[in-house]
Amino acid sequence: MVPGGPGIGDVELQAKPQDTVWREDKKKGRLTLRATPAAFEALGIEPPSRAETATDTDAVHGTSRKAKKGKVKEKPAPSTRANSKQAQLIEMLKRRDGATIEEIVKKFDWQAHTVRGAIAGALKKKLGLKVDSEKVEGRGRVYRIA
Repeated sequence: MVPGGPGIGDVELQAKPQDTVWREDKKKGRLTLRATPAAFEALGIEPPSRAETATDTDAVHGTSRKAKKGKVKEKPAPSTRANSKQAQLIEMLKRRDGATIEEIVKKFDWQAHTVRGAIAGALKKKLGLKVDSEKVEGRGRVYRIA
């Protein structure tokens, strides 16, 4: 392994505009890393569904073989595993009373910036949920999913 290079179970791919750039190469351009099934196994976490994995991807050019042949299937809409912290957060925000940052921090033992990041990143951007907030007398800012 090259110092500072990808680790075991990582594959370099050409980065899409929304991807985090791992490094830039003069020939290959902007590159990102994708974890292989071996990486997920080593970490002891559940890999993404088969439709979301990059196993069918040409690591050198960053283009899948199916895309080259014009047989790309559309990815399913992002979803949340039942009983995950994300699902529990969504349930808290769907309540009629909603939830404050402080209530979420207390329930999940997260820091406030983690809660704000989860709402903005995971819920709004990735899942496309509409999260509203309003100031409530005596509670502060309350967040709700309509």
